[in-house]
Amino acid sequence: MEAYEDDGTWIWVSLASESRLVIAHAVGERKQYMADKVVETTKKRIASMPLFVSDGLKFYTKALLKSYGKWVAFPRTKKRGRPRIPKLIIDTDLRYAQVVKFKACGALRKVKKKVVFGKDVDPKEISTSLVERQNLTLRQDNNRISRKTIGFSKKITELDRQMTLYFAHFNFCRGHGSLISYDRFGRKRKNSPAKECGLTDHNWSLRELLTYPYHRISTG
Repeated sequence: MEAYEDDGTWIWVSLASESRLVIAHAVGERKQYMADKVVETTKKRIASMPLFVSDGLKFYTKALLKSYGKWVAFPRTKKRGRPRIPKLIIDTDLRYAQVVKFKACGALRKVKKKVVFGKDVDPKEISTSLVERQNLTLRQDNNRISRKTIGFSKKITELDRQMTLYFAHFNFCRGHGSLISYDRFGRKRKNSPAKECGLTDHNWSLRELLTYPYHRISTG
């Protein structure tokens, strides 16, 4: 089980499986505060309560508790002694599962699916294959994360900015091979993730992406 901290630079990704939309990303260490950041950003950008699935990294459980839990204070009993400490209660609608991989000598030995929060979770839905494929695509596309090359990123801030542009292009401009639709002439088209989930009615051009008036978007 991946339950360790790492001071190296990691790219955290939150992906909507049905549309392949990258909901949120974060660039930083493999530590609790980074998991908190990507889960909190994901919560702000979705209106529903989906099934969350991750690998066995321990930080996600705590991050989901922080974002989807609520503190419950217990009434005073007027008896002697200290009052009960408030308790963090998880949202009853939250569903979260893990795909835990066990390795030995560099080889995969066992894969276990585990439901952490929630009920009525279909085992067929517990999968990280799509986000793993997204990570592979990211490594193939981006020389900044290719180790031992002259293009490897050395500054987190600049890498984060480049990732923001990359994921914006991926979401709005790039047609995805598994997101197929047909136009009015019956021709097959590849939808972008943003078009697939209804954020736009067409795949954007690079010019549209770079000239969109982002400064007019309310951040409140």
